[in-house]
Amino acid sequence: MGYPMAGHLALAGHQVTVYNRSAARSAAWCAEFATSSAPARADTPRLASADADIVFCCVGNDDDLRSVTLGADGAFAGMKPGALFVDHTTASANVARELYTAAKNIGLHFIDAPLSGGQAGAQNGALTVMCGGDAAAFEAVKPVGMAFSKAFTLMGESGAGQLTKMVNQICIAGLVQGLSEAVAFGQNAGLDLNQVLDVIGKGAAQSWQLDNRGKTMVADKFDFGFAVDWMRKDLGLALDEARRNGARLPVTALVDQFYADVQAMGGQRWDSSSLIKRLK
Repeated sequence: MGYPMAGHLALAGHQVTVYNRSAARSAAWCAEFATSSAPARADTPRLASADADIVFCCVGNDDDLRSVTLGADGAFAGMKPGALFVDHTTASANVARELYTAAKNIGLHFIDAPLSGGQAGAQNGALTVMCGGDAAAFEAVKPVGMAFSKAFTLMGESGAGQLTKMVNQICIAGLVQGLSEAVAFGQNAGLDLNQVLDVIGKGAAQSWQLDNRGKTMVADKFDFGFAVDWMRKDLGLALDEARRNGARLPVTALVDQFYADVQAMGGQRWDSSSLIKRLK
C-alpha cells in the first residue's frame, strides 16, 4: 500500500524520502520515481523523518508501528518540533492513543488514519481515509493526503480513525459471507452466475464487494489484494474492542472463524473473498 501512496506524493510534487524494512523495496521505489522531485531513501525511520513536515507510515500491526516510531532509530526521534506523523496502519485504537500521547509529549502531532480501498485504491489514488486526532493537525495533513485519496475525513479524537476502520471491517465480513453464500447457492441451482450478478447488481443487493469480487469468486480467483491473514488481524482488533465496549458481534465472530477455516485450507494469502472456498 505504501509504495503507490508514496508514488502519488512524489508525482504531486512533494519531496519524498522513503524507508522500508526491506531495503530493496526502497531502492525499487526510488528507481521508479527518479524523475519525480528527486526522491531519496533512508536506512532508518529516524533518518527518513529528519526535517520532514509530514511523515506517513503504513505497516502491519501494533508492534510494527511501535518499532518504526519509538526508540533511538524510530521516526519520532528524527522529527522536528511541530511535525506531523500520519499512521495509515490498521491497528488498535489503544496504540493510536498511546502514540498520540507520546508524540504530544515531545512536541509532535499524531493522526491515526487507516485506509479502505485496497491495493487498487492505493494505485489509483482513490483511497478512503478515516482519521482520528486534533483538528488543526488534520487540516494541515488533508491537502497532502488527498494526493492518494478520494476522501480524507476526521472522525473524532485520537483513536476514532481506528474505530471507524473496525466498523468498516465488520461490514465487509458480513457482506463477503453473504455474497459467498449467494454465489454458492446460485451455482448449485444451475444459474448463469455472471448474468445473475449483472442483474442483482442493479438492485438492492448491489455493493462494492458484489461489483468487484462477485465475478472473480465465480471464476475461483483469489489473488486480488487484501489477504485473509490481514482480515483476521483486523477482525481480531474489532472483536477485542467489542469486548471492551460491550458491543455484541455474533456474525463477525462467526465469520472470523470461517476465515480461520480458509487459513487451514492453505489460504492465508488468498484475498478476503475466498470465504466461498469453504462452501465448495
